Amino acid sequence: MALPEREGMDFDVVIVGAGPAGLAAAIRLKQIAADLAVVVVEKGSEVGAHILSGAVIDPLGLDRLLPEWRQDEARPLKTEVERDEFLFLTKNSGISLPNFAFPKFMSNHGNFVGSLSNVTKYLGAKAEELGVEIYPGFPASEVLYDDAGTVIGVATGDLGIGKSGEPRDDYTRGMELRGKYTIFGEGARGSLTKTLIDRFQLNRDSDHQKYGLGVKELWQLKPETFEPGLVRHTMGWPLSNKTGGGSWLYHFDDHLLSVGFVTHLNYENPTLSPFEEFQRFKTHPMIRDVFEGAKRIGYGARAIMEGGWQSVPKLVFPGGCLVGCSAGFVNVPRIKGSHNAVLSGMQAAEAIAAALAAGRQGDELTDYEAGWRDSDIGRDLKRVRNVKPLWSKYGTLVGVGLGGLDMWSQTILDASPFGTLKHGKPDHAATKPISEVTPIVYPKPDGKLTFDRLSSVYLSNTNHEEDQPPHLNVKDAALQKSSEHDVYGGPSARYCPAGVYEWVQEGNGVRYQINAQNCVHCKTCDIKDPNQNINWVTPEGPGGPNYPNM
Repeated sequence: MALPEREGMDFDVVIVGAGPAGLAAAIRLKQIAADLAVVVVEKGSEVGAHILSGAVIDPLGLDRLLPEWRQDEARPLKTEVERDEFLFLTKNSGISLPNFAFPKFMSNHGNFVGSLSNVTKYLGAKAEELGVEIYPGFPASEVLYDDAGTVIGVATGDLGIGKSGEPRDDYTRGMELRGKYTIFGEGARGSLTKTLIDRFQLNRDSDHQKYGLGVKELWQLKPETFEPGLVRHTMGWPLSNKTGGGSWLYHFDDHLLSVGFVTHLNYENPTLSPFEEFQRFKTHPMIRDVFEGAKRIGYGARAIMEGGWQSVPKLVFPGGCLVGCSAGFVNVPRIKGSHNAVLSGMQAAEAIAAALAAGRQGDELTDYEAGWRDSDIGRDLKRVRNVKPLWSKYGTLVGVGLGGLDMWSQTILDASPFGTLKHGKPDHAATKPISEVTPIVYPKPDGKLTFDRLSSVYLSNTNHEEDQPPHLNVKDAALQKSSEHDVYGGPSARYCPAGVYEWVQEGNGVRYQINAQNCVHCKTCDIKDPNQNINWVTPEGPGGPNYPNM
């Protein structure tokens, strides 16, 4: 069946993703030139629906973008950091590391604890006040190019296509949103960003990207255990010394606790489950008391960019650029990225506004590419660039210690004894065959402090239209059985924090079952599959999680 032509709309600037970076770009564009036509397309059902972070937020970006935000009655951040703790955990005990052992830039004083989802809702409202058009619930599914290969916008996905691939009675063709420049702020492992990196070889001169998986819960605490502004981080148990990661516990707003766990995705053991490691972490004697009498009210998971300075690809290409986590601007040791996302959106907007004022369109924004490393973003990332590779190479005890020495060296001497280290293997290539590891056995959840995946996904408010084409595409089904299952023991059933993947016993064999309805859009499968055999693409319409206060 021949599909009808798409209808189209023309703008000065098209922005993909209503996250901190995309919305900051939209706001800054309208601040510079109020008459610019700017549109933001967002796959979540509303602005903020798919945004998940810890989050301790460095206000640098917000202060630059909206200097009066602190005086705004509707401000999204109201809890300042009051106490900053860092613990190293062993199985039954732990030690508190003194704050003076860390360089000053690692301190969280002056930062805010809150919900990044609510921050983006606030930015969305500010953007609309300035005249930005925002279309939530319309995922961008295709990059548009002209005959010369220049990016000229994006197309939103078609609606009303069944699992069979055939249009249903309610079929609606997607829209073309065309712009003189297009900004991509899709977040970590964006489905369109991947294609742009490949097409324009944007990572030709950078190290490969590294990732972690953050799994988060939101709890309502009793007044007796709530300490507003308390920020606590841990590393060590339950992860082995060779497996990187750590936790956060943040007290904020009305007796809320944000608790989560990051597992670096270069772990080797295919039987490891980041979700189960998080559940196990909450049972530690130094941690579990905070949950006494509390109620779990939210859950979510998201991949995190961890490559940093040396993994940032070229950011520009004919007709557009990358911003925020699409570019990889997370500072891993500080566990922060939203400030850099806002700053990158502003820098891209300023480069685009200057180009449009000069009568240009569709070229490469060389000022943005040339400027970020000498900006606050570059300074933030450069001084921590060796922490992640040292951690990966030497393990937690030695690697983190060396990383700390490297940060002090750069703080005092403005130089590193290591230069700029490489990251080693891509995360998917770090996975060992199951025959080479000792399987990890996890305890059953108690339903009070520890939980299963399905009850957790319920709290994420995840929903997808069932009669739609799969958005989790296995490229080669035979390879998935012969390698992912037979060689690696089916790690997708363990690394997925939403119970999407199962190997189901059927007769004398097994069948690969994909429960796409559960998908919380974390992108871990796209990153960690040992054969890179799973491709995550946008589902139809506003599917996925709906995160309140996350």
